[in-house]
Amino acid sequence: MNWITRLLDIAWGLWALMCFALACVFSLLVALLVPGLHRRQRLVTGAARLIFVLAGVTVTVKGIDNLPPDSSIVVANHASFIDGVLLNGYLPARFGFVIKGELRDIPVVHFLLRRSGSKFVERKEASGSSRDARQLVKAAQGGESLGFFPEGTFRLGPGVARFRAGAFVAAIKGDLPVVPIAISGTRKMLSSGRWLPRPAELVVDVLPAIAPGDENFASHRQLAEAARQQIIAALGEPDLTESDKGVSL
Repeated sequence: MNWITRLLDIAWGLWALMCFALACVFSLLVALLVPGLHRRQRLVTGAARLIFVLAGVTVTVKGIDNLPPDSSIVVANHASFIDGVLLNGYLPARFGFVIKGELRDIPVVHFLLRRSGSKFVERKEASGSSRDARQLVKAAQGGESLGFFPEGTFRLGPGVARFRAGAFVAAIKGDLPVVPIAISGTRKMLSSGRWLPRPAELVVDVLPAIAPGDENFASHRQLAEAARQQIIAALGEPDLTESDKGVSL
């Protein structure tokens, strides 16, 4: 029976990839043809959610009422390529996600993401990184809602690594609440190094917001650590910064 199960998993994985490809084609047409950022964001959000619906994936969203009705910054743990698509599909369409700057080098992907409201952050060149950080702060000060994966990357094993500062500097400068989000199940569905997804149940747990005026808004480091600890507690995964202590680089 094992080979039957494996065959079914492969068939499901191929179907899920086809759903993703169709959503990408639709989103690209939206980016090309539809005027108005908010209209494009709503359509792309619908396409992202439809991937999971058509693939028969059970997605449980908890704590959605913790999202403020107005502008905010969400920060989530990062475990898989699926994370961005998942949040794009199940958070309100007003959120623009912050993407690694290397994707600027892929013209079609850059065009689609930019036209759907994504921002880009350069991670390799100091001048580009500073420029992009200033743009994020400006967007936050302008009241835009932004989504970040502040670990910056993901790995094969469980755990939550140190958070980069960008999201939290933007939150303080823009006087916006930070909403931690714990994502689970995506690592099982598509772990690092795999190309074919496998069936898994996904959970998006929207945790209580950390609002301006909270004692954790004293500094971006304190704010980042408060958000990270909320996510670690919700996931029950290891704190990967603990393993870094005492290690010199």
